[in-house]
Amino acid sequence: MLKGTLIHPEILYSLASAGHGSRVLIADGNYPASTKEGPNTNTVYLNLTPGIVKVTDVLNCLTSTIEIEEAYVMCPESGEEPTIFNEFRKLLQSLELKRLGRFEFYELASSPETALQIVTADQRLYANILLTIGVVK
Repeated sequence: MLKGTLIHPEILYSLASAGHGSRVLIADGNYPASTKEGPNTNTVYLNLTPGIVKVTDVLNCLTSTIEIEEAYVMCPESGEEPTIFNEFRKLLQSLELKRLGRFEFYELASSPETALQIVTADQRLYANILLTIGVVK
């Protein structure tokens, strides 16, 4: 179910093992990855140093590797929309971002359907995105 030029072996393995309906979490540096990992989730740590690697770097790579049919984002309870959401929309070619509260997001991201979580060192707030893998057309 893959396409593109991704070369990270562990990420490739996890994506190749996943299928339609499986989920992929790209987490920022604040995400509690070790305590919110799902029972079927493989975790890959790409947090080299603060700010490197960013969630948007990983998302850009994944959009050329898998079909994405849904995208969920964690939203603050109040205030303005996080600016990273516009970057997500641009990379996802205007795919609708489905908004979830913090604890709803944690629950969905740690469900058995999440096959892969990629931990980044992104320092932007609310820079977490949960993708549902679609069918390669």
